[in-house]
Amino acid sequence: MSPTGRVWRYARPALVLLIAALAVGVPLWLVLATSAKSQGEAVKPNLDLPGHWQPAANYDQALSEGEMVRGFVNSLLVVLPSVVLVLVLGAGAAWVFARRRGRLVSAAYALTISGLLLPPAVITIVMELRQLGLAGTRPGMIAVYTGMYLSTSIFFMTGFIRTIPQELEEAARMDGASPLRVFTRIILPLLRPVIATATIMVMLYAWSDIFYAFFVLGGGDKATLPLGLYKVASAQLYLNNWHLVFAYVVVMSLPMVAVFLIAQRKIVSGITSGAVK
Repeated sequence: MSPTGRVWRYARPALVLLIAALAVGVPLWLVLATSAKSQGEAVKPNLDLPGHWQPAANYDQALSEGEMVRGFVNSLLVVLPSVVLVLVLGAGAAWVFARRRGRLVSAAYALTISGLLLPPAVITIVMELRQLGLAGTRPGMIAVYTGMYLSTSIFFMTGFIRTIPQELEEAARMDGASPLRVFTRIILPLLRPVIATATIMVMLYAWSDIFYAFFVLGGGDKATLPLGLYKVASAQLYLNNWHLVFAYVVVMSLPMVAVFLIAQRKIVSGITSGAVK
């Protein structure tokens, strides 16, 4: 290998890391720095250090005026049931798709994971929810999130279950275990890496969703955190108050950052395992 090639071999990873650090670090610093500035300094957001640090006052004002506590509770009431339904229904369906054979099963599997490629039509969703009397309700929002992310869960879990030896299930059946017991005692414990991956993915998407929440919930006392941020910003409550807007964004992102940091190792293992065919 030539000296130039050897230098490039070692410089390429450093260059990739530098680009990644800039792509993530610059926006992150902009948000954090602006959230600690005074209103006058934050009128035009930039990367400069705050001349006057006031993060405590900014975050306290964003929490109170943005009704973040209520938005946090509303987000939990929508996101957590959606995650549970996606995991339970996805694991059960994936077990069937992984163990059964036949054209009908293959067609059902293809139809199920087609949701990965076909975006849901918001107009159709809203019309169906109105017909069912679920428009503007939390159950309606939970149903939307469950339907949207169930395909992803089934895709990863099916690929993972196919790597599990069937002899484990056959041995349990010979010992008299029922299908439900096989599923709960053997399949689910082995699915922990993929369950962690699906949990994080669904929580990240649903927690930050504003598009479908806007059309389904429509705001009011059921507004989630992203919908609350959109509402107060569009109502000009934070007109030119970028320090409060960014403070709201930071607080809203903290729960997902914490969850991601805790489960990041299982996320990677779950993605690689679930992709195995």
